[in-house]
Amino acid sequence: MRKRNSNANEFLDDDETGWIVTFSDLMTLLLVFFILLFSISSLNQKKFESVLESIRISLNSKQRPLALMEVLEIPEKTDKTIRIDELTGLTSRKDRIEKDIKSYISKHKIQDNVSVSILDDKIVVQIRGTALFDSGDAVLKLSAEPVLKQLVTVFEAYDEYNINIKGHTDNVPISTLKYPSNWELSAIRATNVLRFFISQGINPLRLTATGYGSLMPLRPNTSPENRAANRRVEFVLEKRGR
Repeated sequence: MRKRNSNANEFLDDDETGWIVTFSDLMTLLLVFFILLFSISSLNQKKFESVLESIRISLNSKQRPLALMEVLEIPEKTDKTIRIDELTGLTSRKDRIEKDIKSYISKHKIQDNVSVSILDDKIVVQIRGTALFDSGDAVLKLSAEPVLKQLVTVFEAYDEYNINIKGHTDNVPISTLKYPSNWELSAIRATNVLRFFISQGINPLRLTATGYGSLMPLRPNTSPENRAANRRVEFVLEKRGR
């Protein structure tokens, strides 16, 4: 009986300590997982693809992981990095664009002239007309270039988005030799911004320019302040269809 009790105790001891092996395996896997996440947090596209390729080979799979293929659909000419928060879904691309532009707005204290928002799946950047043009004119001010160049930097970093440049005016009629109506004024303003973007290296295929005149006011044209808000240029960023 003693011998039988001794064997039972030995079996009981083995059963009670067996969970340590499973627990240590789990901790090892978690450690490897987080090391992998850390290692790809700042990899560029080519390095990230090489990591995926090594994973594919190690699993003896002839196909790339379907869940990750969309992440890799980035034009090869870009040198953008793949962020870990975007990979995990914690931050979307459009949220990142909004954050980048808001950071610039806050840093340079231009909240009165520039704003950014997300509307459905589109990013909308608004710049007051007075920050870009003199009254009744469509020639870009020299003081407008720093803001537009910063937008170029952001837009180039997210080149999977098309950019629709929209010109808007208030409802005060204009009739000059250069600009017979608000239609022409808004359209030429949008076109001149488009030309500036092209001169800075943005792919023309990503750009469109449209003049809306006074058809789409932000506020009723009932005061000088409201009319000033309605005179604006909008940049609507929309992701290209695949």
